[in-house]
Amino acid sequence: MTETKKNTKKGDTAVQKLTRAEKALLVKELASAKTVGSGIANVGKSHFAAFVDFIREQGVIGLAVGLALGTAAGASVKQIVDGIINPIVGFLIGGLDLAQLKWVVVAPGKASRGGLIFSWGAVLSSIITLFVTALVIYWLVRATKLDRIDKKKEDK
Repeated sequence: MTETKKNTKKGDTAVQKLTRAEKALLVKELASAKTVGSGIANVGKSHFAAFVDFIREQGVIGLAVGLALGTAAGASVKQIVDGIINPIVGFLIGGLDLAQLKWVVVAPGKASRGGLIFSWGAVLSSIITLFVTALVIYWLVRATKLDRIDKKKEDK
């Protein structure tokens, strides 16, 4: 402590007031820190190396792959619903195009303006797409879990 008191000035920061041994101990502790989220482990690393560590440890690549596959699956399911399921439902309810179903409310005396249009056919189509997407995701998750259970049984 005598070394610290001799060399300190009034405006020195806490790190500047540390002795050489205390600074060496602090650097050693910072180098061995494992918490990436707080930024402690990034001391002394380049920004690129810290970014690569973040991607590896936080599963960002898995998230990106899941997002890309989810987007592709959603687009595929939407095409299946629009191209196959909606025409079948439309045929069953009287040969109508589901997306064109709407309810028009016209105020008395204002028929020339058009009125309110409720496109309930498009809403019904979106709900069907939601349920089919949820069903596909359920099947994928269940197949993945069953595959993992089978692999665990084989390992034993």
